[in-house]
Amino acid sequence: MAKRIQSWEVSDCFWQRVAPLIPQPDRDIGKTYKRKPGGGRKSIPYRRVFEGIVYVLRTGCQWKALPKDIFGSPSSIHGYFMRWMKTGFFLNLWRAGLAEYDEMEGIAWQWQSIDGTMVKAPMAQETVGPNPTDRGKKRNQTPCSCGRAWRPAIVNRNRGQSA
Repeated sequence: MAKRIQSWEVSDCFWQRVAPLIPQPDRDIGKTYKRKPGGGRKSIPYRRVFEGIVYVLRTGCQWKALPKDIFGSPSSIHGYFMRWMKTGFFLNLWRAGLAEYDEMEGIAWQWQSIDGTMVKAPMAQETVGPNPTDRGKKRNQTPCSCGRAWRPAIVNRNRGQSA
């Protein structure tokens, strides 16, 4: 029986499709990079980074709540996410998936439509009533029965004086 993978784990078949789309880091061609042997922190494998991003998207947790023992540094995973977002990696991944689905199943593009309206309903106030968050609020508070605002009985008093 095959091992059941978690919802955020990436299968080998899916990873083979994702890996070529991942942007490689930019390096200056004319610059020579020197690093001490064994110096610095090793980079996280891209597959683990992608699984960490999928984990956040699937669970809805905050970036800092990523399990460090599974994925590594949460801030590093978030940094990769931001860099990949700027380079258009996720858009390219979506387009590739959409094109593959179109080849397999076929999308009837001429029948596709989008429906969405984001405007206020002009007649809604009369039928619905006030906003639910405003229903419990007091509109006009009645003034004090004596007709003046409340004031303390003693205007000014030193602590050394008796009451």
